[in-house]
Amino acid sequence: MRIGSYELPNHLFVAPMAGVTDRPFRRLCKALGAGYAVSEMVTSRKDLWNSLKTSRRANHEGEAGPIAVQIAGTDAPMMAEAAVYNIERGAQIIDINMGCPAKKVCNKWAGSALMQDETLALQIVSAVVDACAPHGVPVTLKMRTGWCQTEKNALTIARAAESAGVQMVTVHGRTREQGYKGAAEYETIAAVKAALRIPVVANGDITSPEKAQAVLRATGADALMIGRAAQGRPWIFREIAHYLATGEHLAPPLVVEVRRLLLEHLEDHYALYGEYTGVRSARKHIAWYVRALPGGEAFRARMNELDEAQAQLRAVADYFDELGARMDRLPAVADVMDTEEDMELAA
Repeated sequence: MRIGSYELPNHLFVAPMAGVTDRPFRRLCKALGAGYAVSEMVTSRKDLWNSLKTSRRANHEGEAGPIAVQIAGTDAPMMAEAAVYNIERGAQIIDINMGCPAKKVCNKWAGSALMQDETLALQIVSAVVDACAPHGVPVTLKMRTGWCQTEKNALTIARAAESAGVQMVTVHGRTREQGYKGAAEYETIAAVKAALRIPVVANGDITSPEKAQAVLRATGADALMIGRAAQGRPWIFREIAHYLATGEHLAPPLVVEVRRLLLEHLEDHYALYGEYTGVRSARKHIAWYVRALPGGEAFRARMNELDEAQAQLRAVADYFDELGARMDRLPAVADVMDTEEDMELAA
């Protein structure tokens, strides 16, 4: 699996999710079997580049390459400038966001809203490709199947993007109208794969090793991109990799391993965000880890009252110590879809 000159270790990718796939989360997923991870989207608005949020999203210190950064916007010259801005800060691959369904993004005609204006979408793609070419940086594109059920134009845009020089396309098997509701469909992804020569990545509802295998077979995709199913379950990548290679399931992780992983994740999280913001933004990650575990909901309620890093760390350690006294491994997890609250956090 290659993107431009970069050879990836496998074909299991972490999806870019705003407020989720920050540097600590990407590093964790890569350590647990993901072959590639794309950053949270970075705005193309130059006036926001010096903001704390954008500076954190553009921070790749200690992250293994290739460094992929997703950019979002509606103006072709601004998107081109944003691509160069991120390349100068370490980006080795630039991904264009044409898939985000969040209202605050689409209301500004960015994200998946761009699929309503194919001319503008292609202008942006061409401008970004041209800006990245002198730096030898490949450009990829993430999109949906279309704006709504009656306007599915993923195939048209994918073909145009390939002709413009995009080197990989990811398709989420839903329209913008669907958001994260209903089931993802894979026929459109299969059609895009059949029509393109560049790698095509399937995204949407890949929640288990069996589903991963089924999606690969249904689409013929070159790779799989996993988003919400990795929230609180970052080891899903090694589970899928093992199943695809052997046809057998890995045993669920040991409680002591999950305890260690979460505590290390939290320490890395605080280092990036500082204590005040780090403690508060870490709550959703902790909630995802414990949501399917015994006493998880009660622990989540108690944990949300803590506002100091050391108190949060102690609470997490104590919870998993108590859990470890009752069981060696986490319970086996079947397909678990996120709640509406989790979906909104990931938008």
